[in-house]
Amino acid sequence: MRKLLIVSFFILLQALLFGCSHGEKSFESGYDDGYAEGYNTQCKIRETIIHGHLDSAEYKKGYKIGRNDGVEACKNYKKIKR
Repeated sequence: MRKLLIVSFFILLQALLFGCSHGEKSFESGYDDGYAEGYNTQCKIRETIIHGHLDSAEYKKGYKIGRNDGVEACKNYKKIKR
């Protein structure tokens, strides 16, 4: 009985952890979109269409940082390529 209780507890814990995962409005999602847009635009690869959630403060924060990092990554790539 005790093993069943312990196993049930761990299954419930995993379900709760997976249920609390970040949605599309998260910082990470914004960072990824911003990085892609910054890199692609700076390196003139192509326009990047994003379906951003700019109503989310966390998404906007991640987007801004990601875009800056993407631009810098392209600049560094161009320096190395020369």
